[in-house]
Amino acid sequence: MGVTDRRPAPKPRSRALPMLLGLAAMLASWPAASTAAAPARRVDIPVPDIPYTRFVLKNGLTVLVHEDHKAPVVAVNTWYHVGSKDEQPGKTGFAHLFEHLMFSGSDNVDRPFLAALEGIGARDLNGTTNKDRTNYFETVPASMLDTVLFAESDRMGHLLGVLDRKKLDLQRGVVQNEKRQRENQPYGVVDQIVTENTWPRGHPYSWTVIGSMADLDAASMTDVGAWFKANYGPNNVVLVLAGDIDPATARAKVERYYGDIPPGPPLARQRAWVAKRSGSRRGSVQDRVPQSRIYRSWNVPGADTPEEALLDLAAHVLGGGKSSRLYRRLVVREQLATSAFAGDDSAEIAGQFGINLTARPGADVDRMERLADEELHKLLKEGPTGDELERARIAILAGYARSVERVGGFGGKSDVLARCTTFTGDPDCYKTYLRRIRAATPATVRRAMLDWLADGDYTLRVDPFPAGLAAQPQALDRSKAPPAGRPETLRLPPMQTATLSNGLTVVLAERHGAPVINLSMMVDGGYASDARELPGLASLTLRMLEEGTGEGGQVRSGFEINRELEALGASFGTSTNLDGGFVNLNVLKPTLERALGLYADLVLHPRFAQADFERLRRERLAAIAREKTVPRQMALRVLPALLYGPGHAYSLPLTGSGTEAAVQRMTRADLQRYHRTWFRPNNATLLVVGDTTLAELAPQLERAFGAWPAAPVPKKNLHSVAQPAGSTIYLIDRPGALQSEIVGAQLAPPLAGTSVTEALQLNLLNDLFGGTFNSRLNLNLREDKHWSYGVGSSLVPALGQRIFLSASPVQTDKTADALGALAREYADIAGARPPGARELEDAQANETLGLPGAFETVNQLSDAYATILQYRLPADYYDTYTAQALAVTPAQVDALARRTVLPRQPVWIVVGDMDKVEAPIRALGLGEVRRIDVDGKALR
Repeated sequence: MGVTDRRPAPKPRSRALPMLLGLAAMLASWPAASTAAAPARRVDIPVPDIPYTRFVLKNGLTVLVHEDHKAPVVAVNTWYHVGSKDEQPGKTGFAHLFEHLMFSGSDNVDRPFLAALEGIGARDLNGTTNKDRTNYFETVPASMLDTVLFAESDRMGHLLGVLDRKKLDLQRGVVQNEKRQRENQPYGVVDQIVTENTWPRGHPYSWTVIGSMADLDAASMTDVGAWFKANYGPNNVVLVLAGDIDPATARAKVERYYGDIPPGPPLARQRAWVAKRSGSRRGSVQDRVPQSRIYRSWNVPGADTPEEALLDLAAHVLGGGKSSRLYRRLVVREQLATSAFAGDDSAEIAGQFGINLTARPGADVDRMERLADEELHKLLKEGPTGDELERARIAILAGYARSVERVGGFGGKSDVLARCTTFTGDPDCYKTYLRRIRAATPATVRRAMLDWLADGDYTLRVDPFPAGLAAQPQALDRSKAPPAGRPETLRLPPMQTATLSNGLTVVLAERHGAPVINLSMMVDGGYASDARELPGLASLTLRMLEEGTGEGGQVRSGFEINRELEALGASFGTSTNLDGGFVNLNVLKPTLERALGLYADLVLHPRFAQADFERLRRERLAAIAREKTVPRQMALRVLPALLYGPGHAYSLPLTGSGTEAAVQRMTRADLQRYHRTWFRPNNATLLVVGDTTLAELAPQLERAFGAWPAAPVPKKNLHSVAQPAGSTIYLIDRPGALQSEIVGAQLAPPLAGTSVTEALQLNLLNDLFGGTFNSRLNLNLREDKHWSYGVGSSLVPALGQRIFLSASPVQTDKTADALGALAREYADIAGARPPGARELEDAQANETLGLPGAFETVNQLSDAYATILQYRLPADYYDTYTAQALAVTPAQVDALARRTVLPRQPVWIVVGDMDKVEAPIRALGLGEVRRIDVDGKALR
């Protein structure tokens, strides 16, 4: 649940401060640049087609059905055409508040909605609010569709009967904690300042989506009831069902559950209001952040306009990635910034084009801003080159090609259909957008950049209220919920194995349906392979693979690599966890053979150029400085050393970024040595998932990787560590913090080497303790006490002993009380209050019913198989997961909790304003209390 400005389509979003240049007249007189530069090689990426059946109930509910039978799941996506722009000054935040209230239960599903749906295996489950709409979405097993439709229709038509003052106060408190949590983060003050200074007073976008504290405090039962009745009728809703469902079945079910809900009243619609600004205005603010940042924005036409596509392309050229003009100038060449981004944020009635620049610590911020302005002026004067435009076009089209893999969630097929239907009435509006992308030229993009400062106006249009809207007679007995379905049988594509001539293991899982292939070179290394004196080396080495090739392969700069990737419609990235490094390429089938040569060079022949190393080292130091300002990351940096002790391979910052001293000591030679040592075919597995076969793939991989020589690799120190005796509470001061972050942690058995049964039991234990919305920790601190926006627990995957931790952001004045409540919860789960049968059933349902929805895309499948391979789990781990999880008993989970969960957690870390929270914490008497700094060093 939460606020989002994210549009369900694969385009970037931005927020920006107003620094508008009044240059329209001058720029319009400049000549267009020559477009004779050779464009990137054209890649024929088709516009995706999302077939649908559409019908409208008599009460006005619009329904779309899309069939996709690759997995036994159905995405349910409900879009209410109401957002913060439909509010009135003095009553802001109502749309977002009501999003939360809609999760608190209805007449016939009178329990928290997330808890109810987690129990039936829902995935991609959430609700969000933005300026223009409120949406609720979940992907569920096909057998559970009736249950979901019953629940969704019940909160649409039968909510107010159980909405009381207690629920209003609870969700109001949750929303206010969400607002505090957002504002407690670095740069958390930006959204409010930007919103108030870029839109004129009275404009529907001139207040934030989350609203003001005063307005939320003033919201009455009468206010919220009137808001619901005015905006949440079925005639203001688009419902999309996508997945393992046919239109006839869908229509029968929707009419059964929704048909008797009466329509709402006629609604006024705000039409386009660009709210042109002229001239330049500036503002400044101070915040507890390690780096200066510049936000710059212009008001432009909104979504589904001809200008949107052209400005999206312009944003990509200017600041859409590593090959963009801003990144190359500011981050790579001048090294004034650690990030440089441009984006076109398109909303329903207007948009904002923004530039976001983060300065390198110690850099000349004014010069950074001037050079960014130079790049903008140059693009406005000359327009993009044909090559730049083609790469931007490929990036956008490739993003949409990948979107058709998923039926639900942000950007999935149901989301695309729902957005288009809600805002344009045309479910195929995304095709219009993509046709505009394909048709754009350098001249039309330049023209749009010159024209978007033109004046705009406001017109109110009144349309007749549709005649004949009515509810059908009552036909459903809502006193009886439909029977719950059963967990679906999971049959993942089998893993096929081959071995190259040099011993490299290749694992392939075929998935045919979308022309997408994911390759992941899994190297057994990770943070645990860092030398004790150089923490952060593994992750920095992996990051450097993106910056250039050579040293035995084709010489390319990072800029040339990104140009080549964009021309292929491919994406490349690296990641590192405790035990492994991953070099990933996501590519379209038509360009796989061309991409493999580049991929092999990236894996085998990194250049490690000195200039790139120096720049990334400075970026890493800036990132560490940022981590030391974010409360949870502050705790995670110091936690491993407190649990594992010195000398253990895991006793490094859990963020993987290392320490400032180590990064400053690193040399280019250290990275080269790490790569030579750990990147060996006998220490790696190449995992491939997607639209190919082993017969097609094996010869190509042999040509690409067959000459890679094997060599011995070192062993990592993963010795077992005894649990500390007693509890120690470590305090980290963050003066002025609006919230405190409480982390509790201990060691748990490793995933690798643990029996599958015990691993399953530990997952279930984590679910019921803190791993789900309906868990003990979240129900206690969020739902019962509303001291927090959300509390949870998790298990950090590892080949050695794992960290089992809880993380609880709480309001400052409840820090000690929350710490005491958390300590009682640990004592309870460890024996004082054993897991109950109902708790276990909910956890089992969450673990099993949601499995089918977790394997829709090749990236999701790749993550699953990588887990199996990295942690040496059985090949059929996920196929047998459901049966084994359902066989677990409360007695087994209780026994596991008693032997693994320590009733007095050995480590507590509290990050907050110690002037306000230290004395109450010490008065609790939970254990020894120590003050430490952000590096974990004792203060007193």
